[in-house]
Amino acid sequence: MPDPDPKLAAQHQTLVIIWGALLFSQVIFLVMLFLIKGELFQFRFDQPLTGQSGTMILGFAVAAIVCVGLSFAFSKRFLERSVHEQSVELVQTGMIIGLALCEASSLIGLCLAFAFDYQYFFAWFVLGIGAMIFHFPRRTDLLAATYKAGSR
Repeated sequence: MPDPDPKLAAQHQTLVIIWGALLFSQVIFLVMLFLIKGELFQFRFDQPLTGQSGTMILGFAVAAIVCVGLSFAFSKRFLERSVHEQSVELVQTGMIIGLALCEASSLIGLCLAFAFDYQYFFAWFVLGIGAMIFHFPRRTDLLAATYKAGSR
């Protein structure tokens, strides 16, 4: 069944492409890390969870969790504004900001791997990629941002 609003379908397709590109960038980070520091992928779990610098690792963990939490808060706020202001652009802005904050978690893991040779860097990638999956663009968000405009 063809979509009744081709402009809305194109906007949704654009959001899905942006989402996929940012998700794929996480894979690129992992491949880059594997090529540069492949020894971290041996996964020896005999190392302590906090590594050599426990305070630093805990600080990075808190920062990553805060970033992911903020990603959902900002995304929700922009979706609410998009409905109130009837602006599809705010849906895209909210999704991009949310995804960027999720990507920050993965970048923290990348920094831990490079700077500290931290064995459990992948936990930050799991957090970032997992949160990105929850930010998958929904067509209903776009519909909610255009329902008044369509009824005029």
